[in-house]
Amino acid sequence: MSKQSEQVLEEQLIEQLQKLGYQYVTIPDEKSLLANLKTQLEKHNRIQFSDSEFEKVIHILNKGSVFEKAKTLRQKQHIVRDNGDNLYFEFIQSEHWCQNQFQVTQQITMKGTYENRYDVTLLINGLPLIQIELKRRGLEMKEAFNQINRYQKHSFGAGKGLFHFVQLFIISNGVNTKYFSNFGSNKQEFLQTFHWTGESNKPLNNILTEFANTFLEPCHISKMICKYIVLNETEKKLMVLRPYQYFAVENIIKKVTENTILNGYDIEKNGYIWHTTGSGKTLTSFKASQILSTIPAIQKVVFVVDRKDLDYQTNQEYDKFSKGCVSSAVNTDDLIQKFNDPNVKVIVTTIQKLNNTISSGRNSYKMKNIQHQRMVFIFDECHRSQFGETHKNIVSYFTNIQLFGFTGTPILAENANGEKTTTSLFGKCLHKYVITDAIRDENVLRFSVEYIKTFKQKEQIIDLKIEQINEAEVFEAPERKNAIADYILQHHVQKTQNKNFSAMMCVQDIDAVIQYYEIFKAKKLRDEHDLKIITIFSFAQNEEEIEYSIEESQLDMAAEPETQYGNPKPHRCEILDNYIVDFNNTFGTAHSTKDSQSFYNYYNDVAKKAKNKEADILLVANMFLTGFDSKFVNTLYVDKNLQYHGLIQAFSRTNRTFDKNKTQGNIVCFRNLKDKTDEAITLFSNKEAIDEIIVEPYEQYVAKFNEATQKMLELVPEIRSVDDLLTEEDKMQFIIAFRNLMRLYKKMSHYTEFTWDDLAIDEQLFADYSSKYQDLKPPTHLVTEKTSILNDIDFELELIQRDTINVTYIIQLLMKLRSKNTTADKEAIEKEVANLLNSQVTLRSKRELIDKFIQEHLPAINDTDTIPDEFEKFWNQEQIKAFKTLVTEENLSEEKTEKLLENYLFAEREPLLDEILGLRIEGRPSVLKYKEIGNRILSKIINFADTFVNGVTGS
Repeated sequence: MSKQSEQVLEEQLIEQLQKLGYQYVTIPDEKSLLANLKTQLEKHNRIQFSDSEFEKVIHILNKGSVFEKAKTLRQKQHIVRDNGDNLYFEFIQSEHWCQNQFQVTQQITMKGTYENRYDVTLLINGLPLIQIELKRRGLEMKEAFNQINRYQKHSFGAGKGLFHFVQLFIISNGVNTKYFSNFGSNKQEFLQTFHWTGESNKPLNNILTEFANTFLEPCHISKMICKYIVLNETEKKLMVLRPYQYFAVENIIKKVTENTILNGYDIEKNGYIWHTTGSGKTLTSFKASQILSTIPAIQKVVFVVDRKDLDYQTNQEYDKFSKGCVSSAVNTDDLIQKFNDPNVKVIVTTIQKLNNTISSGRNSYKMKNIQHQRMVFIFDECHRSQFGETHKNIVSYFTNIQLFGFTGTPILAENANGEKTTTSLFGKCLHKYVITDAIRDENVLRFSVEYIKTFKQKEQIIDLKIEQINEAEVFEAPERKNAIADYILQHHVQKTQNKNFSAMMCVQDIDAVIQYYEIFKAKKLRDEHDLKIITIFSFAQNEEEIEYSIEESQLDMAAEPETQYGNPKPHRCEILDNYIVDFNNTFGTAHSTKDSQSFYNYYNDVAKKAKNKEADILLVANMFLTGFDSKFVNTLYVDKNLQYHGLIQAFSRTNRTFDKNKTQGNIVCFRNLKDKTDEAITLFSNKEAIDEIIVEPYEQYVAKFNEATQKMLELVPEIRSVDDLLTEEDKMQFIIAFRNLMRLYKKMSHYTEFTWDDLAIDEQLFADYSSKYQDLKPPTHLVTEKTSILNDIDFELELIQRDTINVTYIIQLLMKLRSKNTTADKEAIEKEVANLLNSQVTLRSKRELIDKFIQEHLPAINDTDTIPDEFEKFWNQEQIKAFKTLVTEENLSEEKTEKLLENYLFAEREPLLDEILGLRIEGRPSVLKYKEIGNRILSKIINFADTFVNGVTGS
């Protein structure tokens, strides 16, 4: 079957649109467009305009930019009639979006700087709101995209400027179709175009069937315009939701509207959204909050974040979308006031302020009218910060609420570490859009992960057993950190593309932050670099850590490493103040840590500098590894043990899309995180990952806690008994016994039914023993002595592996997965294959061949290590076959074609038609056939390169 011309495709599309309910209308020019607009507005508003009255309407339509016209479209309008009466009318019905008039026309001609004819235009109430540009099959959609950009400059604003009312553009070559919003004069990249999908994220690309029937269906396209385009007030542009965002919001709205009467808290009426980090969660949550706030039964929508900086950041982001649409609570009293104000519909608050509001007895009378109101709580990044006492307080205090969580890295069975999963706190997952979906759709960038070996062991230590080696000493050695700093300084300019981008560095703990900062600072004083390196970390007046709490990391028996400041160390507050002085000197600011507000101001300024590429490297331990987004960050240096959700969250600081120059997120690992990276990518690529509740029943934890309490009391029956422990061995027994109690308490306290009345020890006595435990820091000489090997180590850095998340990487990952599931049936394995192979756009052209390799070759490979070689052999054979087919079908010179391919791949410059036609053995075609044949051969050459060369190898 021959390729369809644009005209045939256009006619078939119009025929399909008429079947969907669009009325066909012939509109050759602006005069006809205006006449039709008058008729349609009269029909929609059930009124008649005189010519002078319609001139007033046109005057309204002719004012402002694309952004301002988008506002005009959605507002109720008013004119004074010829007889002096007031007339109110609308351009579009936003609340009942199906109650509009839908038309389709083709080949409207507009004369501006140049004369242009537009392919297919969809009119709603006579206004051109959707413009479709078509290219014949085999041509790139980017040609249609570039054509629309030319129309923006040359003719959309011509005449009365009605084409500035276009809300959505559709581009298609028949088999591939994308949509995007009208950015007007704002710069727009092709990256900002999207495929429409079904709810399971499968692209619906054929414009004549699946795309037209779903996206262009009159009610749906009208709904997209009325409900799912956001007007960004800050950047003055229109933002349309992507399909996964649309389905997430729709499913939340459905869950709320289906449950009009709650009759108390019910987890089955809640849910969470699993959308991978970097895929636009803030826009999704804003749109959900905005729509929910318009439902009369909902008194409040409360958006809950887990840090003060995210409170500010979310408020700023929401303000972009709709100025003043939310109220961010300054403090607990302010939050109570906003809860009680009926005019405040959407509140942004931290989980800490929310907990203070409902757990403090002095606030109870102020909240008594709120406690039973119908409200929806939306939790940003529903991680472990919402898994403890606060979550229990919320669901036990409010009686008429629904909870919805957003997360890019849910707590699943595999990474729950025996505790509760996201499902156990928020109910079932309402929509999934995993990391491989996002990379495939180019909504986030892929990762390039380098693993750097930081030391070499000398021969004399090879006989030592690993448990005998003081491993921590090696990783914390100043010589190692100095070598890593040198490596970063050597490669930073390259990694950040001549500092057009910036980097973050995450290290093991705050002591490591201090050590690295001092190393970089010393090197700068010696003129070894001129990078702007900034840092921030938490501190508290009386503790090593801010907001001190008993965590697993604080149960370690090893002593805290000393910094170069010596012993005793200065307080972290003093150290940070010194670093803030450096910051002030660099940026002309006046920050300090004198109070919480001063520290918060410094935090915000650090975020601003890092976000806007004003600093080269942001050095942190934990801060900014979640919730911080900057399109300018493209590199992460890692000297920290990461796994599962923490690893994905940290890596994802680098993979926000920006422009064609930012092609990937660079991850440089100075620890061997290869296995942890593979595990995390596998887990968060797997849509079938187990998200069931895996913790034991509450009663079992109570029994275990009481048994452990009894054992501890046998050792220390009273508080003063701890003071009577004389030997270090006895003290260690108490430490171990109480540590076990703390771990059990941490797991139990998550349950809503938790009460101290069930336990064999009361809360005060537990706190008293906790104080004794904190005072008994285990002496370092009780820890098993380990052998120092610093004298037998050479701190040399060497690249040992680079992974790009692509074909080879995924196949190796698949084999690992299969080897761990040897009893799994073939269908389950194939399902995993399908999930993993969708990791990026470039795999689309390779999918058929990869499937062939997996089906025909992979089962016969027993040794995992031979996969890359076998795959390369298979790929080379298929490449040779495809090349022979190409030159035979088009009668091309093999030698010339091979040379042209090499030049194309090396220079990354698309060959000219003259160069293409020079490959033909039979010579150049006639003038009439010149362009057709040239474009056909060019398309085949580009497809060959995309299939067999681009993005195949991974390490």
